Amino acid sequence: MRLHNLKPRPGSKHRRKRLGQGESSGHGKTAGRGGKGQTARSGSSIRIGFEGGQMPLIRRIPKRGFNNTEFATRYSAVNVGDLNQFEDGARVDETALRTVGLANGRSDGIKILGTGDLTKKLSLVVSAISASAKTKVEARGGSVEIIASKASINTAKNAASKAASQAAKKTKTGAPAKQ
Repeated sequence: MRLHNLKPRPGSKHRRKRLGQGESSGHGKTAGRGGKGQTARSGSSIRIGFEGGQMPLIRRIPKRGFNNTEFATRYSAVNVGDLNQFEDGARVDETALRTVGLANGRSDGIKILGTGDLTKKLSLVVSAISASAKTKVEARGGSVEIIASKASINTAKNAASKAASQAAKKTKTGAPAKQ
């Protein structure tokens, strides 16, 4: 094998579509742009959902209800079988998982799932763990410590502030009711 023998895989290279090369090419006249108008012009683009000035469908449909996806708790999932790369008796927490590369990106905490087999005794400090993963860790003599995730801390803060505001309303003396 030499450099002059290298070729791309069959089917990976395509001839580019040559537009506007006469009627017999099959891509002549309008060159795949349809008729006249805004979309036939170069440099023109219409944003997604634009309906030519007509009230768009997304604005015609009524929006009701509440969507809680913004406030959902998002865990980084780590399988129990992946924890075998740690040393026997190691303390495994979020920072250890991130340095090894098992947990990446933004999340509210780490959740250990039960896929795979554990061969080492580990001390886990995580936000959540599945029942099967917990039994596998404890069967090896390891321990599991559940810490509060960022989402549960925020929930607790919100509940505390709500209780404080309700207590303040009760203690506050209001003006007499109008008759």
